[in-house]
Amino acid sequence: MLVSDLSTELAWTTSKTNTVFDRAAGAYLGLAVGDALGSTVEFMTPREIREVYGEHRNLIGGGWLRLRKGRVTDDTEMSLALGNSILASGGVDARGIAEAFSDWMRTKPVDIGHTVRRGISQYRLHGTLEVPENEHDAGNGACMRCLPIALFTLGAAEEAVAEANRIQSHVTHHSRLADAGTLTVIRMVQAALLGRPKSDLRLLAEALVALEPQYRFDRRRMENPGGYLVETLRAVFQALFATDSFETALVDVVNRGGDADTSGAILGMIAGALYGPDAIPRRWLGVLEKDTATACMDQAAALLTASSRYEDKGSARGEGKNRSIS
Repeated sequence: MLVSDLSTELAWTTSKTNTVFDRAAGAYLGLAVGDALGSTVEFMTPREIREVYGEHRNLIGGGWLRLRKGRVTDDTEMSLALGNSILASGGVDARGIAEAFSDWMRTKPVDIGHTVRRGISQYRLHGTLEVPENEHDAGNGACMRCLPIALFTLGAAEEAVAEANRIQSHVTHHSRLADAGTLTVIRMVQAALLGRPKSDLRLLAEALVALEPQYRFDRRRMENPGGYLVETLRAVFQALFATDSFETALVDVVNRGGDADTSGAILGMIAGALYGPDAIPRRWLGVLEKDTATACMDQAAALLTASSRYEDKGSARGEGKNRSIS
């Protein structure tokens, strides 16, 4: 099997069918692969990408961060930090998340967004667990790391999922527009995990557009998307719905340039859940750093296992500075 070939150290193996565990592994590996593939061309324009690479389609490292081949960035690292916090706390706890992010920042990560750094700094200075609402916080930094929420709250009531999303997002980002986009990505991943077809995922994207028309993706091709989540998701939705495989979708979105590691990570988690781990090219998985691949697969399994024990699936609680859901 593709997944078990990656490492002999896994605590679990997949079956030959697309079970929810298979799809969860696909989602996490897809996130990491998308992150690593996109990082090479981050901040390049589509024209620059064509001039240098023709079409960028291999994990070669480099880019403005000068990464080694198969290295991931903050998209994957923050996802793993969030997931570890959930597993350690037994729930989605704002203080545990803030501590996990603070510990991650102490490692001097290769990349960190301005809004993320500001939110973590506010926690360190003032114990802030929810940054003030700000329409300028509609960046993609909370969405890029949302996969652990999708896995842990699988099967929970809609409002419980939404509250878990708000808790993790608001540690660094607090925007109604970004909350809506991130929650839609979570719901798309969860639908794909349960084997729903791509047409159902499109309905979720269209429901987001009906709620927040800025996300409309049926117009001109979104190229060179920046860190604004509206631009990111326009590119992701266009690439996802215009293609019919994991590889073609991911190659499409990263070759649009801009914040390509994050658009690649978000598309990768959705498409990985939709198409399953066997759809991820072996040439990419073979290059992805082994420790990262193992951490992603182990955490996918652990979060799903925790979700099956998830208590009070019908409600969430918010307790001011001690906001949590468990």
